[in-house]
Amino acid sequence: MLALRDLQKTRLACCALLIAAVALGGCSSQLADLTPADAQAHPKEPGSYLPVHDLPPDRDQAVIPPDQRAKIEAELAAARDRQATAAKDAK
Repeated sequence: MLALRDLQKTRLACCALLIAAVALGGCSSQLADLTPADAQAHPKEPGSYLPVHDLPPDRDQAVIPPDQRAKIEAELAAARDRQATAAKDAK
């Protein structure tokens, strides 16, 4: 008989905790909507989307010539190789 009372008390305590958790969880969504006093106001109308078919204007600058591009790529590859060998030597 004593074990049955303990089981009933345990169930009652668990139910009370579950109800309290659900009740407090419902309040959290309302608290999340509150904003601090120093927060900037949100615009009333959302910004419009950018036009889909409008393209940016053409560039005034010329494209890098192939010989300069090859030179830059070679310098980058050399730097990558130097770093790879330095990393292997550090291990």
